Order: sequence, then structure tokens, then C-alpha cells
Amino acid sequence: MDPVRNPYVPGAGASPPELAGRHELFTQAGIALQRALVGKSARGFIATGLRGVGKTVVLGRAQQLAESAGYLTCFIEASEDKPLGQLLAPHVRRMMLELDRLGAVTEQVKRGLRVLKSFAAGLRIHHPMGFSIELDVEPERGTADSGDLETDLPDMISALGLAARSRQTGVALFVDEIQGLSELDMGALIMAMHRVMREGLPVVLLGAGLPHVVAMTGRSRSYAERLFEFPVLGPLSPDETAEALRPPAEREGVDFTQAAVDEVIRITQGYPYFIQEWAYHAWNVAHGDTILPGDIAVATEVSLTSLDAGFFRMRYERLTPREREYCQAMAELGPGAHRSGEIAERMAARTAALAPLRTALIGKGMIYSPAHGEVAFTVPLFENYLLRIRAMGSDPAYSED
Repeated sequence: MDPVRNPYVPGAGASPPELAGRHELFTQAGIALQRALVGKSARGFIATGLRGVGKTVVLGRAQQLAESAGYLTCFIEASEDKPLGQLLAPHVRRMMLELDRLGAVTEQVKRGLRVLKSFAAGLRIHHPMGFSIELDVEPERGTADSGDLETDLPDMISALGLAARSRQTGVALFVDEIQGLSELDMGALIMAMHRVMREGLPVVLLGAGLPHVVAMTGRSRSYAERLFEFPVLGPLSPDETAEALRPPAEREGVDFTQAAVDEVIRITQGYPYFIQEWAYHAWNVAHGDTILPGDIAVATEVSLTSLDAGFFRMRYERLTPREREYCQAMAELGPGAHRSGEIAERMAARTAALAPLRTALIGKGMIYSPAHGEVAFTVPLFENYLLRIRAMGSDPAYSED
């Protein structure tokens, strides 16, 4: 069929044509945003799930909801390479200047700009050569300028919330890959949100991350569970998978047979990224206005080739040789979670000796611990990829393209 008309969109963070199975979360986000605007306590959420379940897409759609409600928003992706303060400061500057332009200047907006100047000065204490914020105001001496993010960020976000409230609007912060924050940065962010909740300010945080982020926030601040909801984004049900497949095709005058839908459900296991991948290729190989099981079979070959060359390989190549051995041992034990002792036995090693590998793989976002003493892959179907490359007898990390 015509690839230009293809409605499916495989790709990291790309919004699918039908956001099946996530409507309750958008309702929850809408309620939190509306409550915050009228000064009522509003718990944001940190959505958790494996790679490819649509966490970034959910945050993007929630940002659209916030902007439709009149919020100022910022969207950042947490990174191990850049501290939270440096990620947030340019967005805070933009939002403060937007508030400044909304009308006659208020004392809260003027103070917010001064606090931002102080906050930037505090960041320069630790990053003198790599950070600057230009503002034509004097700093608010003694506020948000200590260089200690756990002290300064609550002051900064509080000043931003007060300025927004003076303009009868709100601020929504979106943090993707939130597990990438350092322990210090996570603690500072939680403290900042605790502060604005106590003060009843219209500031909402919505985040997304891998499953271990729940334990991470709890270790950082025990009261985090009272500040945020932690909805789990998992694979779609068979009915939700059919909803993701059929309506986009029907709008183009195309249909999937039930057998074709069932085959996509079986192969993809309901993971949204893979549903889009298989549907995209099935559309392109189909010859008529009905997608058949045979089209899914051809799409499977194309999809696996594409995923093995990109989605899976990119993650595999980030691993050290020893980390690859650990992942191969997990794959050989089969799908699902495995006890650390089982993996150690498979590798003919002591469990304690493999603890640094396990920690490193969790830090790289490759595995997580769903229960004490157990680990599982964060990337759905990754074990199948590892078994495929083992069967081929070659390591793609060392092969030439």
C-alpha cells in the first residue's frame, strides 16, 4: 500500500495515531492540573514502565493538556551528564520572562526574576565555566544562591509558583527519564515539590522513568510516595492492541483481519513500540486494502531486521563484554525475572562477585529489580535478541556495517 498514507509511527517518543489504554492517566493529569490552578493540593505522577511502553508519549500528551489549560510548561530529559539545575535554569528563565510579558509587572514576578539571578549565581559555584544566565536585574541576595541545590531549588520553584499565581496561571514541569537524576538532584526536586505543595502554589510535576525509580524516590525522601502517584505503564491488553491497530487503518479505508490482529498481539506481546513497528511494516508490504496474516509474517522479518540493527543493537553496544555475558546468562534462563543466584550459577561465579555488574547494568537502564534479589530486562523481548545473536555466532558490537 501507499507508504505515504501509512498512519503508523514507529520511533522513540513519536505519538501514535491512537493512544490506546492510557485514557485514565490523561484524566488523572487533567484533574491534577485543574486542582493546582485553583489552589488545591494536587499530586502529580511519575509514570513507570519498561522501554517502549509509551512513557515519553504520555508525558508529551500531558504537556499538551497543560498548555491547553493555560499552563507554562517545560519538558526536560534527565541526564547523567548534566545536573538538574543546569537543565532547568534556561526553562525557568523562559517562563519567568513569559510571565513578565503577560501584563503590568507584579512584585512576585520581579522577585522571581531576582531569585532566578541568584539561583544562576549559585549554580556557577559548582560550574563556573559552563553556565550563565543573562538577566538585567539585581539578584535576591541570600535566596537560592547558596550553591546547595537542596536549599536553592525549593526557593527557586517557590518563587516561580508565586509569580505564576500572580498571573493567574500555573507551571507544569515534565521530566522524562527521571531515573537519570543523581540522588542529590532527585532529593532537591522532591523537596521543591514538597515546598510548593505546602504553599498551595500552582506547580505540578509529571515525570516518567524505568521501574526502579519508585525505590529511588523512596530512598531519596520517604515522603515522596505522598507527593506523587506512580502509575505503571505496561503492555496493552488484546482489546487495546486492536484499538491501536484498527481505527488508524479504518480512517484510511484499510482493515486488519482478526487473524492478523491476533498475530500482532502474539508477536508484540502488547508493547506499544512494537505494535507500531509491526503495523507500519505490515501496511507497507500489504497489496490490498486488507492486512492479512501473511502480511504480518513478512512484516515480522522486516521488523526484526530493523529492531536488531537499531533498537536492540544500540543498547547492546553500550555494554562492556562482561555486562554482555551477564545479559546472555539472563537470556538463557528464559523470559521474565531471575534471581541473582541463578544468574551467578549460570556464569559459574559467586553472587557477591557479580554485584558490581548488576549495579552497573541497573545504572545503564538495562535491567531493574522487580523484587528483592531478582532482576529483569527493561527492554521487552531483549532476551530474544540475545538468543538470536548467539545463534548467529557473532557479536554485532564488533561486526562491520
